[in-house]
Amino acid sequence: MDSSSKLKSVLITGCSSGIGLCLAHGLRSEGYRVFASARNNNDVDKIKALGFESLLLDLSSSDSINDAISELYQKTDKLYALINNGAYGQVGALEDISRDTLEKQFQANVFGWHELTNLVLPKMRKENIGRVIYISSVLGFVAMPFRGPYTASKFAIEGLVNTLRLELSDTNIKFSLIQPGPIESKFRANAYLAFKENVDISKSNYKEQYNTMIQRLESDENVQFTLPPEAVLKCALHALKSSSPKIHYCVTFPTKLFAFLGRILPSSWMDKILKYS
Repeated sequence: MDSSSKLKSVLITGCSSGIGLCLAHGLRSEGYRVFASARNNNDVDKIKALGFESLLLDLSSSDSINDAISELYQKTDKLYALINNGAYGQVGALEDISRDTLEKQFQANVFGWHELTNLVLPKMRKENIGRVIYISSVLGFVAMPFRGPYTASKFAIEGLVNTLRLELSDTNIKFSLIQPGPIESKFRANAYLAFKENVDISKSNYKEQYNTMIQRLESDENVQFTLPPEAVLKCALHALKSSSPKIHYCVTFPTKLFAFLGRILPSSWMDKILKYS
């Protein structure tokens, strides 16, 4: 246990599985007081059964967000860090994505994170200390076909964070973006569910491409360069503990590669590479 983390409270969203649950376990083992949230009661009960303090927090609902923060501040008067993690990936060609489907993607992945962050910042400002960590993605700075709604949401998050960092530069509140590539999780399974719910393949111009995409989403095999969620945990711990946390943490080889290529290649060359990714 790190003495510097003792009794510091951290709120993590999206802790039912994957990165969020790994972060909850890892930070608790480091001595943080972890509030692990999830968007449905069954998952909250499972998290509590693991010995965590858990909150019901649906990022698509303003009422749920406000209720969760009210409950949080009944249990602790200080919050050292917020880790914005809970999200889902809507896949499908943008031509096949309705306005309603895109709004649902942004409700969970952008608007919920923005509202939650704004609710915790006043107390962080009062104490003049705090960390806000955003689990972004390689798709926060490069675009790939058939991932448009999720990509747009992550681009939006990166813009919000970069602006917040400037606006709060005179405080001791630090903002970091963690940008994973492929990580072991239920992300693909959940993305497939969202795809089936919101995309009508029968009316699409992309039937052939969708067949290939569905095979990938249904596969149990990890894509190349997939890392366990502990790779994200390592970056989160640095962002929480360092006196000078990084602004961007690139996780997995694909993220590091595309970040490098984006700096040296013309956009037309990047388009040719990303078209087949």
